[in-house]
Parts: sequence; structure tokens; C-alpha cells
Amino acid sequence: MEAIREAIRIERLSKTFGNGRKALDEIDLRVAPGEMVALIGASGSGKSTLLRHIAGFTASDAQPSQIEILGRPIQQNGRIVREVRSIRRDIGFVFQQFNLVNRLSVETNVLIGALARLSWWRRLCGRFPRAERALSRAALQEVGIAEHARERAANLSGGQQQRAALARALVQRAQIVLADEPIASLDPESSRRVMDMLRALNVEHRITVLVSLHQVDIAMQYCPRTIALRRGKVVYDGPSSALTPVLLKKLYGDDASGLLDDTTRGADETRDAHDAPARANTGPTSACHAFALSIAPSN
Repeated sequence: MEAIREAIRIERLSKTFGNGRKALDEIDLRVAPGEMVALIGASGSGKSTLLRHIAGFTASDAQPSQIEILGRPIQQNGRIVREVRSIRRDIGFVFQQFNLVNRLSVETNVLIGALARLSWWRRLCGRFPRAERALSRAALQEVGIAEHARERAANLSGGQQQRAALARALVQRAQIVLADEPIASLDPESSRRVMDMLRALNVEHRITVLVSLHQVDIAMQYCPRTIALRRGKVVYDGPSSALTPVLLKKLYGDDASGLLDDTTRGADETRDAHDAPARANTGPTSACHAFALSIAPSN
């Protein structure tokens, strides 16, 4: 069996919103299996929009284009494929606002990642086999919050909730993790722990990680490769170590200062209004409902 050469393959991806603004403009991109790649750019550069297209949450413009996940098309020519649910089983999506169900326990939130493997009646009533519960406990232990397994998710700090989201990706057995500004609302110590966890997923589990960040110093510390977006275009794709202040000034002009200033973390995270509903934690009333939202196809 031939090895998969690319975890993510994007060709000629464009997205134009209803107001005529081009959020993505002819994106071509390749990410190899096992890479850990940073996606940087000022607010409104297209980072979140790109990640949502890769996950099949949003359809691109109706023009020749393609996104493949592990060799399988997830959308083509502006249409999301019918098999999107099965493809999404390989994608763990980590949201800035954690996307946990606050009234459920931490363990149940993590077990949501296993629902796709269960029979329909177990999914319907949220009954998890012992093997899946053991996997959940192991994942919570790995991310360092096993002692909080029985607590409601709402009781955790922001950093702990984000680590629970990473544990859910482990239980899901995702081969790719897309992390959308996972540290934007966290304090420096929590940010470090979450980025350490992402690196552990990449190094120890060989999971491909594409993480959008607002801080170049974090990208340089954790990701060997960085992709920089500006106004929906890729303006840099190469070694993170080459992102000097001079180069960033050349790429971003006055916006470069925000990418270099680590003290402004989370201060300028205003996103495109089109993405806001998808980031809101609407509080699904059951684990099955939460999973249904995570895999539902976009039209």
C-alpha cells in the first residue's frame, strides 16, 4: 500500500463573502504527514476561514479548486463531498473558545471524540464501552487533568478546558489536528502548557498539526515551518527561523508590530463576522448533540 504523501493538499482555494470581500485568494498549500505548522497573520488575514475550509465546515467559491485530507477530497469546486462525515473522523478541531459542553463532565466531553466508533444506540443514549472510558482516562492523564475527570467542564480554567479539547482529539484518534488560535484567550503559563501538549501530539503520536497563532515568537518556538497569510493570500511559506523582524515588516508593514508584540496576546483577536457563529459555545444539551454539531456537513 502506497504511503500517503500529503496530509493536507489545497489547490486554488478562494472564498468570497457576501459583501464582496475576498477572504481567501487562490490558496495552494501542502502539509506532509507528521508536520507541525504554524499559520500566522493579523486579524482578518484569513486564518480561521482557511482552517474551516480544510475541516469541511465551509464551502469555497464555486470555481475549480480542491482540498484533500489524507488523499481523500473533502471539497471540490465549491462543493463539500457527501463523505465529509467519515473524512472528519480523522480531523480533530480545537477551537479558541474550547467548544466543550459546560454542563457535562470533563470525561464525557472527552468521550465525545469516540462517538463515531460506537453503534447507533450507544450514540443515542451516550453509553460508552469500558475500553473507550479507559482510553478517555489515559488521554486525560496524558494532558495532565485526570483529577478533574468527574467535574463539570464549566468548573475548569481556560487552559484546562483547552487541554480537555486536546484529550478529546486523542480519544477521537485524529490523524490531523487543526487548532484555531488555541492560546489567544489564555495566560502565558496556560498557553505554554497547551502548546507543549500540541507538540506532544505531534512528536509522540505523529499527529499532523496545523495551528493558527497571533504570536510569531510562539510559532518560532514550537513549529519548524510557518505559513503567513495577508489579506487571504499566502505571503510566506518556509522555515519559522527565517521570520526576522525585517522580513515581517516587509510582509505586513505596520501590522508586523502586532505579530511581534507578545504582550498583546488576545487583545486583537477580533475575527471575521462570518466566522463568529461557528466559534460561539451554544451549549448543546447532550454529548450526542455536540458530536452531531462537530460532524454536520455544511451546505
